Amino acid sequence: MIYTCTLNPSVDYVMKVDDFRIGELNRATHTVIFPGGKGINVSRVLKRLGVDNTAFGFVGGFTGAFIEQELSRENIRFDFVKVLGDTRINIKLKSGEETEINGQGPTISPEFADELMGKIQSLQPDDVLVLAGSIPSSLPSGFYGKIVKTAKEANVKVVVDTSGPALKQLIEAKPFLVKPNHKELGELFDTVLHSKADAIVYGRRLVELGVENVIVSMAGDGAFFFNKEVTLFAEAPKGVVRNSVGAGDSMVAGFLAAYTSGKSVEKAFAYSVATGSATAFSEDLCTKENVEQLLHEVKVTRV
Repeated sequence: MIYTCTLNPSVDYVMKVDDFRIGELNRATHTVIFPGGKGINVSRVLKRLGVDNTAFGFVGGFTGAFIEQELSRENIRFDFVKVLGDTRINIKLKSGEETEINGQGPTISPEFADELMGKIQSLQPDDVLVLAGSIPSSLPSGFYGKIVKTAKEANVKVVVDTSGPALKQLIEAKPFLVKPNHKELGELFDTVLHSKADAIVYGRRLVELGVENVIVSMAGDGAFFFNKEVTLFAEAPKGVVRNSVGAGDSMVAGFLAAYTSGKSVEKAFAYSVATGSATAFSEDLCTKENVEQLLHEVKVTRV
C-alpha cells in the first residue's frame, strides 16, 4: 500500500483576476477551490491513475472538513489526525503572473504529533510512504527525520519530496526516492546549476550519498533519473503550461504508479514525466487519459 503524508495541508483557493490593481476593488472572473498540499496532490493523482492509497497528515476546522469531503468524493482513503484550529487557506492569484499567499497553519501539539507517529509505526514491510511538503513551524525541525527512521525500521520504502534543510537532513537517511527540481538540487549542494551537465554531476552525487533513486525535474527542459545502474534523460512533451501547481507531485505519483505495478525504471520514469506534463498542461491535476495521450511523446535516453 502507498501512503502519503502531508504535515501542512491546505485549501487552495485559485482566483483569476483580469488586470489586478493593488489598493482597489478587484473582481475575480474565475475561482476554483481544491484540497491542497503536496502529499494530498500525490494521493489525488495516484487515485486518478487507478492506484489506491491512504493519505496521512493533520487537518482541523471547517477547512480540514472540506479536505476530507473532497477526498471522500474522489474515493481516496484518509486517516488524518484531527487537530485544534483550522487547516490553512492558500490563495493563488492568477493575473498575468501568478502570485501566491500561503496562510498560517494550526499549531500541532505534541500529543497530535505522537498520534501521527503511531500511524507510521503501524505500516508494514514493503509499504511506500511519501513525505511531501513543508513542516509546520510548531513541529520540531527534525520531525521528518523521526518519521523516516521509524518507517525504515519497518522496511517501508520512503519517498521524499520536500526542499531546503528538511531535504538535506533526509538525504542522510538514504530514502528510496527523492525528486528535487534543478533549483532545489543546487541548493542541496550550496550551488547554482547552470546546465544539464551540472544536473548530472549533482544528481549522481545524491546516488553516491545513498539515495536509491533520484528524479530531477527541469521544467520545460526535461528531467533526469539516476540510480546505481543507469542515468536517464527524458525530453518534456510540448504543450501550453496552464498550471504550475502539482506538476512535481504528479511526477512522484506517476513514477510510483508505474513502478509499483511492476514496470521497469525506464518505463516508470517515462510515465512520471508524462504525468507531470499532463498536470502542467491542465487547469487541475491530470487525468489518466491525459497522461496516456502524452506518454508516446516522452523519449527516454541513457546518458
